[in-house]
Amino acid sequence: MANHMNAAKHKPTGKSLLGGAMIIAGTTVGAGMFSLPVVGAGMWFGYSILMLLGIWFCMLMSGLLLLETNLHFEPGASFDTLSKQTLGQFWRIVNGVSIAFVLYILTYAYISGGGSIVNHSLQGMGIELPQSVAGLVFAIVLASIVLISTKAVDRITTIMLGGMIITFFLAIGNLLIEIDVTKLLEPDGNNRFSPYLWAALPFGLASFGYHGNVPSLVKYYGKDSSTIIKAIFVGTFIALVIYVCWLVATMGNIPRSQFIDIIAQGGNMGVLVGALSEVMASSWLNSMLSLFANLAVASSFLGVTLGLFDYLADLFGFDDSRSGRMKTALVTFVPPTILGLLFPDGFLVAIGFAALAATVWAVIVPALMAYKSRQLFPESTGFRVIGGTPLIILVVLFGIVTGACHLLAMAHLLPQYS
Repeated sequence: MANHMNAAKHKPTGKSLLGGAMIIAGTTVGAGMFSLPVVGAGMWFGYSILMLLGIWFCMLMSGLLLLETNLHFEPGASFDTLSKQTLGQFWRIVNGVSIAFVLYILTYAYISGGGSIVNHSLQGMGIELPQSVAGLVFAIVLASIVLISTKAVDRITTIMLGGMIITFFLAIGNLLIEIDVTKLLEPDGNNRFSPYLWAALPFGLASFGYHGNVPSLVKYYGKDSSTIIKAIFVGTFIALVIYVCWLVATMGNIPRSQFIDIIAQGGNMGVLVGALSEVMASSWLNSMLSLFANLAVASSFLGVTLGLFDYLADLFGFDDSRSGRMKTALVTFVPPTILGLLFPDGFLVAIGFAALAATVWAVIVPALMAYKSRQLFPESTGFRVIGGTPLIILVVLFGIVTGACHLLAMAHLLPQYS
């Protein structure tokens, strides 16, 4: 973890470290975690854990590099302001386009995932519905909450997060008790594992996206860098622990060979939950798992679309009146919902594309901004991430390699488990 180097003394804000850590953890953990066991099936458990550890470190460092830059500016400075002031107009535009793309493609991913898990839940009640229609219903219901107000999203998301925690530990706790260690350590199928790691890298990166919250934490805590660093570390570490437990629970209960069928069906959330449901000890625990999946994708959808909604309202100059919010809602929700109707099983593909854009704004741009800010503020005695320029180069290379892996996988030039 990064340390202070000649850090400036700042009075503590008195605000809870736990609050900041929960903001980071809540943003990081979401429906994207359902992609991890599916894309990790080829390399299986050992390599999946190694990949997560490496990605966690690189994403932690990129977040701290962003924080280093942010602390040179007044609290409240946005990601847009930071990129413009340090890297110039070109990178500001590149950064803005990549953020908008990530928010749009994730909205589509969660409509696809939401339709899949809602469909799975309805089938459990004996109700048959086309997945595209289930996705449409999912989008309309949750979009109406965003349309009402930010306060409505805040209250609903708080309730959902509480429900997620309870249902996660009930369902996953049981799965962890029931794991078959031989499934984790001696997987069936072919014995090739490491070649599948490269195509999975983008999905791991997408599972550690919290960087949009760093300016918010600076605004919240002021320039109390020590507390912000701890909040980022604790929040991302909680996410890492949850992901490791999730991989143990899924890979310890579903044989590696069975993932071939899950992937063949599109690898969507409902398919994975359906496979887990077959090994659950009781229908009640099965219901807890389904409820967790529904809450995870719904809270992820609300968090992402609220950010997209506010971003587009500012971009197009729509006001906060009823007609203004309706215009913003149409621009926000119609394009990804149409995609969800046309391509209902695009969850994994969309997460991969989100990772491709995230390599720019969450990895490469923060590293470049830190490098530039050290040139702009050479006399600064504030927080500086340890590792110097070599660490910045490492983070940039991580972003480039991950983006390249996604493009190569799309071109079928990397081995993919199927």
